[in-house]
Amino acid sequence: MKKVTICVGTRPNFIKVTQFDRCIGNQPNMQYELVHTGQHFDANMSQVFFEELNLKKPDVFLGAKGDSQIEMMADIMVKFERHLIESKPDLVIVPGDVNSSAACALVASRLGISLAHLESGLRSFDREMPEEINRIIIDDLSDLFFVTEQSGIDNLIKENKSKDQIHFVGNTMIDSLVAFESTIEKQDTLSRLESPDEFALVTFHRPSNVDTSEQLSKLVSILTKVSEHIPLIFSIHPRTLNRLKEFDLLLRLEANNRINCVNSLGYLDFMKLLRNAKMVITDSGGIQEETSFLGVPCLTIRDNTERPITLDLGTNTLSELEENYVMNFVRREISKKGDEEAPKIPLWDGLATKRIVDILSDYLER
Repeated sequence: MKKVTICVGTRPNFIKVTQFDRCIGNQPNMQYELVHTGQHFDANMSQVFFEELNLKKPDVFLGAKGDSQIEMMADIMVKFERHLIESKPDLVIVPGDVNSSAACALVASRLGISLAHLESGLRSFDREMPEEINRIIIDDLSDLFFVTEQSGIDNLIKENKSKDQIHFVGNTMIDSLVAFESTIEKQDTLSRLESPDEFALVTFHRPSNVDTSEQLSKLVSILTKVSEHIPLIFSIHPRTLNRLKEFDLLLRLEANNRINCVNSLGYLDFMKLLRNAKMVITDSGGIQEETSFLGVPCLTIRDNTERPITLDLGTNTLSELEENYVMNFVRREISKKGDEEAPKIPLWDGLATKRIVDILSDYLER
């Protein structure tokens, strides 16, 4: 029996691994353990996702601590090393580009344990983004590359990775959307939040948009202007909430009866809003993919994206945080009639996890 360790630590990680329990359960030669680093540990960012997504309780909770990113990663590495020495898995899987994944990848590699990377090969080509450094490090250490889109294959080949190690499997985040479609549809989120018939969904968390008073004030001003044209539901990430309070901007948002400010939402509530939004304004990575799959127009306030397929085949648009750019997008989308048809993106069909597990089974047997 071959043993696989799957490492998670943040909200996006949880969403990407929901179907592994079912798929690995169908493999007679594999078992797995789920290790939670603790990078996101509060109820809104962690516990609610395990409850809603029927994720099994983590077999190991590292409870990593740290007052900085480096301290947190160092604590993860020390605790994960101890666990791997005791657990002795045959392979470690890390998803995405968060600090937890980079830390766990470094430890697995140093101990000589095979490493697989979910969402491999994505590149923004912006090294000012910590996530970009994490992606590069993880791919440099990995033995198996599970790719969501063609750009990932192209990037890995340019970086001299072996074609035999690269597997175009689709998107495990979309697997969760497909698996929970009927559950999402049954949510009473719209009535509970007294949602208007048409609204824009907003979420921001990246340091470049929320960590300075000047930039966050600009964002609040632009959202206020947008709200004159369409009501907003603003799902406020804990990081953003702290900055809004620190810079005395929260009351300005809450006083606007066209902006419904809600604390960071669970997966099912957020997906219910996403499915029914007229448009989304965000700086998220994963939301670019989810909106593209659902056919919901998305304005991403970033200079670049590591997911170019959302621009080429999806519904995503990049923009600077400038009022004219944002308002042009908003006016254009308001003028459109009816929902935009969801694009067909290759292998985004709900079966990515099954493909991955089949490949892992063959790899471990060899």
